[in-house]
Amino acid sequence: MEPTGERFPEQRQVLILLLLLEVALAGWEPRRYSVMEETERGSFVANLANDLGLGVGELAQRGARVVSEDNEQGLQLDLQTGQLILNEKLDREKLCGPTEPCIMHFQVLLKKPLEVFRAELLVRDINDHSPEFPEREMTLKIPEISSLGTVFPLKKARDLDVGSNNVQNYNISPNSYFHVSTRTQGDGRKYPELVLDTELDREEQAELRLTLTAVDGGSPPRSGTVQILILVLDVNDNAPEFAQALYEVQVPENSPIGSLVVKVSARDLDTGTNGEISYSVSYSSQEINKPFELSSLSGEIRLIKKLDFETTSSYDLDIEASDGGGLSGKCSVSVKVLDVNDNFPELSISSLTSPIPENSPETEVALFRIRDRDSGENGKMICSIQDGVPFKLKPSVENFYRLVTEGALDRETRAQYNITITITDLGTPRLKTEHNITVLVSDVNDNAPAFTQTSYTLFVREKQQSRLAHRQRQRHRQRLRHQCPVSINTDNGHLFALRSLDYEALQEFEFRVGATDRGSPALSSEALNGSAPCTELVPRAAEPGYLVTKVVAVDGDSGQNAWLSYQLLKATEPGLFGVWAHNGEVRTARLLSERDAAKHRLVVLVKDNGEPPLSATATLHVLLVDGFSQPYLPLPEAAPAQAQADSLTVYLVVALASVSSLFLLSVLLFVAVRLCRRSRAASVGRCSVPEGHFPGHLVDVSGTGTLSQSYQYEVCLTGGSESNDFKFLKPILPNILSQDSRRKSEYLE
Repeated sequence: MEPTGERFPEQRQVLILLLLLEVALAGWEPRRYSVMEETERGSFVANLANDLGLGVGELAQRGARVVSEDNEQGLQLDLQTGQLILNEKLDREKLCGPTEPCIMHFQVLLKKPLEVFRAELLVRDINDHSPEFPEREMTLKIPEISSLGTVFPLKKARDLDVGSNNVQNYNISPNSYFHVSTRTQGDGRKYPELVLDTELDREEQAELRLTLTAVDGGSPPRSGTVQILILVLDVNDNAPEFAQALYEVQVPENSPIGSLVVKVSARDLDTGTNGEISYSVSYSSQEINKPFELSSLSGEIRLIKKLDFETTSSYDLDIEASDGGGLSGKCSVSVKVLDVNDNFPELSISSLTSPIPENSPETEVALFRIRDRDSGENGKMICSIQDGVPFKLKPSVENFYRLVTEGALDRETRAQYNITITITDLGTPRLKTEHNITVLVSDVNDNAPAFTQTSYTLFVREKQQSRLAHRQRQRHRQRLRHQCPVSINTDNGHLFALRSLDYEALQEFEFRVGATDRGSPALSSEALNGSAPCTELVPRAAEPGYLVTKVVAVDGDSGQNAWLSYQLLKATEPGLFGVWAHNGEVRTARLLSERDAAKHRLVVLVKDNGEPPLSATATLHVLLVDGFSQPYLPLPEAAPAQAQADSLTVYLVVALASVSSLFLLSVLLFVAVRLCRRSRAASVGRCSVPEGHFPGHLVDVSGTGTLSQSYQYEVCLTGGSESNDFKFLKPILPNILSQDSRRKSEYLE
């Protein structure tokens, strides 16, 4: 005997080797767990968190769940502990029938990111079924001249358990004529045979009653019994014999009811009643739902129920032929069910995201799994979606597919998509399944407000304080960029003058109107008053790189979102001007010539470095002029002409100053004379006005502005008016004012 100390190191080496081998194979083989059938609900099976190398919290974060092949809920994953537990009692015989081993296939599905781990649960058999005979009593007719050692086949017991828990042995009640021999068939099943030990004498004993017991190999063992009635007959020395010991046949699963499966045939050399054969089924692997019917006279086996390959793929039958003298023979029939393409592909949605935001990069819309219950080519599938939609399918593992967008979507172009997923198998004929998914696109603020025109030209009569124009009716906040004599209604875009406009004081002015939406982040755009003249003058003698102006933009964001870059978007004459990208300086790009147009319009674009980038534009008007003086620009040959022009300018300035002084003096003298005359007229009572007839809040407007006459107006402020307009009434004392007007005309003449 080998010492124990020497045997343990060898065992440890074997265990270490097996452990290393198991770790090496764990990457590509499914994990297998086992559980005894009929284990109580909620019992522990395995710790999936440890097996997958994940923390307990990661299972919940990644949306872990257990998916079985047949969508059965036998297992449950506890996300709090990471343990795989039983959701119900498992019945091995119900799950697998006579198939051994009984394996449940399932997957552990992890999302974010997607991973699928295959696993198997081995349901081990327990001895929970006793052997059962097909009949409560068996009758054997045995000739009295049967020789010693003659074997009489008996019907075997059926035990739903498998392996060692199935029938292992048969025994018979004590008697002086027979004993039971237990035989094993090629498939491992055991059946009993009754062996004659003592010659029979019908005249001495015409019948015997025995008890046959079937015992399984469980612990403790279970047993079942049947009564055997033995009738002793007169001479019949030939038993029926089948033409074949085993009949093998294949039947398509879509065979119609009543179709012939196979015909068995036996013969008996005896004559008369001893040669008449009748057939019967002594054993069936599907005793309860047996889909076949055997004709006792012809031996034909016909179909009486529909076959389903996906439910049961094979059947085993034992056929017994008995003659009229009590002798019998036996054969076996093996029926293989052939698969046909009779199952449509199936689709199950695991997750669906709708709506999805526009402008998003490749986005997962749906995660789904497909399967076909058929086998072979009938079970192979092709998955596709229709053309003309910005989506695509990405195959994953274990027949999982992801429906993702091909790129960013635009809700303003299309806000809804109907996706048809088509699954087609490769069987004959091909079967297909269609599943429709509606995907909605949610809006993000990616479109700035847009004016109908880039610039507007407004013509307004002077001395008016009314609505100037009605512009955009968009739902945006609109604003004026600079201080100007107009106001805007922020809701509807109506423009109003803040005061009376005087043509002699202001002939034209430029302002910008900005429109901002209520999105997050808010987007905006601007419109320019197109009546503005060219505001930038450039001498034609300017050198390349001459600074025309500088565009300045401000971005309310921070970081790289506020990094601005400038570029020339449009120009009347490309190549004449350029914009420095980093500081917005507009400079000449080459020498100017006489062939260059005098007026130029430049559109400068500024954009930030955000994602997505936002931008704005500014319009510049540039006028090329001759003789525009700069300290560093005068040409040497033009110096005499410049001096002559300077002296002429001095003379013009002196002349204009003299004329202006004389005109101002004349106006002051005229005003003094008129005031003196009015004072005298008031003192002598001419043109007297009763006190209280006119209101005291009168305004005397003299003709010192652009008006040619003097007027008195009553000014009424309307209380509660948002615009605070003035109300101008008709002139007071028209005769006096007419006389004054005539005197002024005579004076001026």
